[in-house]
Amino acid sequence: METGMTGWGIRPISRGMPAPRTLRTPAELAGAGLIAPGRVAELEAVAARYAVAITPAVAEAAARSEGVARQFVPAAGELVQTPDERADPIGDAAFSPVEGVVHRYRDRVLLKANHACAVYCRFCFRREMVGPDGVRPLSAAQLDAAMAYIAGDPQIWEVIVTGGDPLILSPRRLGDLMRRLAAIEHVRIVRFHTRVPAADPARITPALVEALRAPGNTTWVGLHANHPDELTPAAAAACARIVDAGIPMVSQTVLLKGVNDDAATLEALMRRFVELRIKPYYLHHPDLAPGTGHFRGGLAEGQALMRALRGTVSGLCQPTYVLDIPGGHGKSPVGPCYVAEGQVEDPNGGRHDYPPR
Repeated sequence: METGMTGWGIRPISRGMPAPRTLRTPAELAGAGLIAPGRVAELEAVAARYAVAITPAVAEAAARSEGVARQFVPAAGELVQTPDERADPIGDAAFSPVEGVVHRYRDRVLLKANHACAVYCRFCFRREMVGPDGVRPLSAAQLDAAMAYIAGDPQIWEVIVTGGDPLILSPRRLGDLMRRLAAIEHVRIVRFHTRVPAADPARITPALVEALRAPGNTTWVGLHANHPDELTPAAAAACARIVDAGIPMVSQTVLLKGVNDDAATLEALMRRFVELRIKPYYLHHPDLAPGTGHFRGGLAEGQALMRALRGTVSGLCQPTYVLDIPGGHGKSPVGPCYVAEGQVEDPNGGRHDYPPR
């Protein structure tokens, strides 16, 4: 007999006992202790509408942290849709010249290689497309067409591989994708957006890390995490395997009510990123995805939090607060302005003439 980590703590297991598995139904969530048994019936309707998946690593963190649990455990409020919410909140469809490609900005494209994730966020802006019942993965012919489109536009300098979560793909498939992108001379940067290093750290194997690199390309990895409790020792080790291989990392965070909408949590999260050699990149205002109103605050609240960060933490810890303008108009910085009417505001709120008088 040995001890092993389940999704909910440590208990004795035998060598023949199956490994913990991803939780996918309200009944499984109740069995694991993440929801009360009396909530199973009401959440069945939510799970039928939006995919549920909580890995053992996330389940363990969620059992200890409300800030983690709120991101992944379904809630009845997800079935409440406000008039301003929409299935494609940032307007990807209008900028998709071929299946799997979004080309909104001149020098870069999104390549949506798959539409499945290791875990499903309850606030996901692509929640209408991802999951077992969502958009199917690209076929071989569709991937060929996507690659042909990228190869045909010499202005495309960066390919952002997203989905879904591309790091649930096998090293073989990731390696093939990288080799094909490396063969396109004008593509110099390949960026992967993922939750896997925190959500399923064991998946970040040496073989997977090696598959992310290809001669002629510079690879970056963007980690999505919203609460410091997600960045466990196992997650830290997974990130170290990526960075130690020479692949730089940046962070993406969504500002979520009840998760990280206070200065202390944001400060702890950004400091933790920097300690793990991950540069804070974007703090996203939540998109108008269906059934996500309970996560959204106002822009003024986000600006106040950014002011609090500016006055207390290192410049290394400062993300850019951004909003993807609904309707496909692109991403714009929406942080506070420190210049007005010939004066500049200092981090403590004092105002100073500039040029000095």
